[in-house]
Amino acid sequence: MASIFSWIKKEIEYLLESLPDIFRGFIFFSLAFSGLGVAFLLIYLGFNGTIIATTSIIIEIISLLICYLIFRGYFQPHEEVRTSSQKKNKRRR
Repeated sequence: MASIFSWIKKEIEYLLESLPDIFRGFIFFSLAFSGLGVAFLLIYLGFNGTIIATTSIIIEIISLLICYLIFRGYFQPHEEVRTSSQKKNKRRR
């Protein structure tokens, strides 16, 4: 029974450590489907197809640009960050 509790505790700790990544994934999901959501909203409000398509495409381009900027910072290798910070520390000394 104690092993089950320790396993649950370990999994909860892992989940808490992963919360920033889960939040980032939710942001990516929201941005990826924002154009579709706006299209559905505009259809519900009764706009014509040209306005719906144009607005949805513009919003999707903006959201993909934001996703790119977030992904670019997310996939930077940690080793390069360490070497650049070590070089800065050596220069300061």
